Amino acid sequence: MDLLSSDPEKAGSVSIEVIGPYKGPTGYDRHTRAFVTQFVRMGREVQLTHLPNWSVDLPPHMRDTWFDSLTRPIPTGVALHFTMPNHCQPRPGKPNVNYTMFEADRIPRQWVACAAGVERVVVPTESCRRAWIDSGVPESKLRIAPLAVDGEYFRQSAAPLEFTCADGRSILSIGRRFLNVAELRPRKNHAGLIRAWLRATSRADDAILVLKCTSFQPGALDLLRADVEDVQQDAGRSLADAAPTVILTQTLSEEQMRSLYRTATHYISVSHGEGWDLPMMEAGASGLSLIAPAHSAYLSYLTAEDAALIPSRPIPAVITGRVGAEDRVFFNGLQWWEPDEDATVEAIRAAIHGLPRSQEATQTRIVREYTWANAARKLLDALDEITRVGASEPRA
Repeated sequence: MDLLSSDPEKAGSVSIEVIGPYKGPTGYDRHTRAFVTQFVRMGREVQLTHLPNWSVDLPPHMRDTWFDSLTRPIPTGVALHFTMPNHCQPRPGKPNVNYTMFEADRIPRQWVACAAGVERVVVPTESCRRAWIDSGVPESKLRIAPLAVDGEYFRQSAAPLEFTCADGRSILSIGRRFLNVAELRPRKNHAGLIRAWLRATSRADDAILVLKCTSFQPGALDLLRADVEDVQQDAGRSLADAAPTVILTQTLSEEQMRSLYRTATHYISVSHGEGWDLPMMEAGASGLSLIAPAHSAYLSYLTAEDAALIPSRPIPAVITGRVGAEDRVFFNGLQWWEPDEDATVEAIRAAIHGLPRSQEATQTRIVREYTWANAARKLLDALDEITRVGASEPRA
């Protein structure tokens, strides 16, 4: 990694121990790497401590080993934890900051107690901040520092990632190509998306749905297939009656992901809640037409000018189906959001049969505003604030 363009504006400031996953493909891994890169470019000294057992490591050819060079011990003045609160182990003798997020109207009860053990909790959106406050965490302990997207990278032209459908057609021969990128979790609502697709499309439609799925739990894909069988039975329609669906499960490099976005014409999510949704932002930076539920993080960076926004309502976070049933431990007793299925069906039909909408203004705004440099400066402001005032504030 070339960091010769380092910005000395923060040189001499407090050094940072960053504790978080950085070797894998998850969102936390990715934003740990992105923030650390920016901190070093801005002249900060960083000690990077890997948080193990978070996910699986990327294949060796996809890993940037430069990050391993930052694991040497150095004196640090603040500890920054990129992890869920229940995995945060505060470092003694220095201020601790937990950068985290959640996807419901409140946070798990255990997390409220975890927040008492750190000087600051930094979250990416107002939706997350309200969840912490409404759960009893003092407002004075919370700060917002939005996440970002490597917009300049994803807006670059790239060869599409070509593959064939079950009937032998090239995906590029199909006119409307819908993409969803998500881990196999109940919150991501794969079943709801497939149910809407069954209702919205027919075999005659010039459209395809591509589900790029990841999972770190053995057997999750088999559980998804069983859930999809249930969806078909409940809907009284089979996947054969609808426009085709393709499921991709392989790990893709950044270059392959950029090509995958270039393969699609539309990006769609019917998630029950998001702390950020980086793939949606990458899709926006790639110039895709966007379909998103009107709730949680989406309302922080999308308007009706940017996306077809699906009306959503709060409902109890009841986990049905087989995939990720163990997530009940986090969402039990809380509320998340239900995207309106009829509106989702209409949005899909409008995208298939209507005229394409220009996404140039949305693409330009996302690339300009949501840079990792801007995100890092905002997060450094929160770190510098706590190192200036010290730990003088009483813990909750």
